[in-house]
Amino acid sequence: MRNSLLNTSKYLSLIGLLILHLSIFAQTDLEKALANDSTANMREEVEATFKTTRIINSQSIETIHKHELDFKVDHRFGDIAGSNGGAANFFGLDNSTDIKIGFEYGISDNLNVGIARAKGATQVSQLYETNLKYRLLRQTVDDKMPLSVTFYTSLTIPGVGADDVNDDMATSYRQFSDRLNVVGQFIIARKFGSNLSVALHPTYIRRNTTASYDDQNDLFAMGIGGRLKVSRRMALVMDYFLPFRSAASKEKYENAITALYNPLGVGLEIETGGHVFNLNFTNATAIQEMQYIPETTSSWTKGQFRWGFTISRRFSLGGKTE
Repeated sequence: MRNSLLNTSKYLSLIGLLILHLSIFAQTDLEKALANDSTANMREEVEATFKTTRIINSQSIETIHKHELDFKVDHRFGDIAGSNGGAANFFGLDNSTDIKIGFEYGISDNLNVGIARAKGATQVSQLYETNLKYRLLRQTVDDKMPLSVTFYTSLTIPGVGADDVNDDMATSYRQFSDRLNVVGQFIIARKFGSNLSVALHPTYIRRNTTASYDDQNDLFAMGIGGRLKVSRRMALVMDYFLPFRSAASKEKYENAITALYNPLGVGLEIETGGHVFNLNFTNATAIQEMQYIPETTSSWTKGQFRWGFTISRRFSLGGKTE
């Protein structure tokens, strides 16, 4: 009986040692797996740097997913104050300086194409636009890639009739190529934590016909935009552009037409399911880059800013979205 108990004790000891060894090995393997998962997670790309493909006036780095269609409506009202605003015009709500309706489609998660029609905010009106947006780089959680970079380009053609009398007018189109306006832009952005995102917009604009005979056909500009999350579904947004005009060009434009100002927009972004509303104030009367960057003629200090909004609604047209 005693030998039987000793043997049983030995077997139990062996089994205990075996279980202990297995648990140690299992724990080691689990730690390795968790470490690998952590490493994999650290290599993940940063999501939702911005919530939509636009900030206010400017583009964001975001693209829509493959097989998605983004329907977007942009609206700019009239001056809130100043000589063209005030109570007589219901603080700008009686007027609209520009309206844009467009569609963007995701060919892939990184490549979008779009079309749009805008009213136009100058004598250059009835604007038809095609655009392309491609994500080149994406910020990663481990900062191996610290920035996101997206390239954006658009071609805009005004449909307004040609002015055959005044050759120095913005609408004196002698041939079709005079109507072409091209924008090329890199959007360079970084998300700082979960609440703050900042973007830079080095931009090139080519206008084959300008508002003034002596104006620059080729113009470079630098923009900055930002998003500050204030709640689960709300964020403050802003953007600003600095055009690099020559002093002589700016002086000639202002002497011939009117003073120029840099476009600044501030707003509130509200997410409600599949809709994103952007309620904003900006001194830019136009929505197209080829107009609001080189030709903003309204000043915040004179009350010449306006209420605007952007509504974005996405639809899935088949295929798997991620």
